Amino acid sequence: MWAIIGGSGFEKNPDYRVINSHHLDTPFGVCSASIQHIRVANIDALFLSRHGIYHELLPSEINYRANIYALKALGATKILALSTVGSLQSELKPGEIVVPTQFIDQTKGIRKTSFLGEGVTGHVSLANPTSIELVSALQNLLEQLDFGIHFNRTYLCIEGPYYSTRAESLYYRRIGADIIGMTSFPEYALAREAGIGYLPCCIVTDYDCWNESLPEVNLAKVMDTSLKNKEKIQQIIKRLLPKTLDLLAKGCPELGLKHALLTPIEYLSAQQKSWLSIILA
Repeated sequence: MWAIIGGSGFEKNPDYRVINSHHLDTPFGVCSASIQHIRVANIDALFLSRHGIYHELLPSEINYRANIYALKALGATKILALSTVGSLQSELKPGEIVVPTQFIDQTKGIRKTSFLGEGVTGHVSLANPTSIELVSALQNLLEQLDFGIHFNRTYLCIEGPYYSTRAESLYYRRIGADIIGMTSFPEYALAREAGIGYLPCCIVTDYDCWNESLPEVNLAKVMDTSLKNKEKIQQIIKRLLPKTLDLLAKGCPELGLKHALLTPIEYLSAQQKSWLSIILA
């Protein structure tokens, strides 16, 4: 089943018909919001507002572990992760769509970044954090869209809530980042641990602040550009979801914790075995 995680400006969508809502207690705490079972493009899917229903959660306050765990428990095998980003490259213009396939983490260690720890040890590869299969499926649909998409770019994740200083923005360009946001990490890493295919889809809203000839980024511009380009995201959803129902139908367990645990399961507590049974499913 597809799960859609909505970021800034995606909390509500008139194209979604809500069938019911799930309020799950997870071993990792409370989700950002109730998870909605929706009907979109004539298929069933799950929807979660990353920042809460009223956008009340800062990026570092989001309980990423609870969100991914709950989506996995409800049957998600693939995630379409929507967000807004700033551009660090002149060719990535505001209003355009970027699908990053690599990430650089520049958060500050505040966030809970793994299901592992406290007696459960393992190591999962993040060499290819974005699902190659889902990226390919979206590329195959480009002829059906009336806009282009930039692929194979690198997303740099900062802590926030501040936007970058100009010195930071210039530094991020030098180390090879193409877009900048605040919510990709640890979301993609936790999806990988859970064996869920992850496809990020980002709307460029601004040029950050590296280009001194352009106005500085501000919230009003970010939200305005996001709202004006939401239809592009809706086109992607309407075309991608129905065409990929069978793709990754069982998730990607071979890439997750299922084959990356070091601690023998028989030495774990009953509680640890319980939540691991969901993650390893």
